[in-house]
Amino acid sequence: MRNGIVLFTSDRGITPARLAQAAEERGFDTIYVPEHTHIPVRRDALHPTGGEDLPDDRYLRTLDPWVSLATCAAVTSRIDLSTAVALPVESDPITLAKTLATLDHLSGGRVTIGAGFGWNTDELTDHHVPAAKRRTVLAEYLGAMRALWTEEEASYDGEFVSFGPSWAYPKPPQGRIPVIIGAGAGPKTMKWIAAHADGWMTTPTTTGVAAGAELLRKEWAEAGREGQPDVRVLVAKRPTEEDFADWGASGASELIWGVPDSDETAVLGYLDKLAGRLGLGS
Repeated sequence: MRNGIVLFTSDRGITPARLAQAAEERGFDTIYVPEHTHIPVRRDALHPTGGEDLPDDRYLRTLDPWVSLATCAAVTSRIDLSTAVALPVESDPITLAKTLATLDHLSGGRVTIGAGFGWNTDELTDHHVPAAKRRTVLAEYLGAMRALWTEEEASYDGEFVSFGPSWAYPKPPQGRIPVIIGAGAGPKTMKWIAAHADGWMTTPTTTGVAAGAELLRKEWAEAGREGQPDVRVLVAKRPTEEDFADWGASGASELIWGVPDSDETAVLGYLDKLAGRLGLGS
């Protein structure tokens, strides 16, 4: 399995570019960053952990993911660039398609989108996304962006996005940018992924990853998809042998390890220890 790192970016601590550079030097495969455009002060949506309060104030302070990854691309040559997770429905899809295609073009085809449906429905409401239809909105936005990435004269006609025949360049070097959905392992989600995405990313609370991956592959086959879905595991605790066995049985392509958003010295020390435990760079 490959090894990625995720930095919960904020306006303090190590910068994404410095971390990406250091991670590439130590043999890590992907850097991930999150997205929240803003956090409404009054909020009805519970955090995924079930609490009314946010775990910490980093949610208020996240950096723009695509600007962050562009800075990473500028100082690296190999490490892949992704999100854990981005919220595409909070952007205009035509503009976002251009941003992502440009980033993929300038980075030499290193972009993958880790996307979520959006747990913070109050945040979505401010973007005029109906909470009950956020999966439909995401499906349409992805469909529209893929049209712009792959078609000479792209068009799309949906409930939430529509445009007539249009030219849009650059096209992503990969052809289409892969989309991995970060969500729980429920049957509804796995069916959605099989219909609209390229793989599944676990959440910090996901257990039974192999069982979830098996369900996804069943839905994948029933949807008539070729190949296999990409499965990535977000590591949120010190793993046990049983965890590694579960992840191996899932056929996961990558483990995603969190790093602290501390000062550069502390983060690089942590990265050295993590790389050593994983046997990277040896």
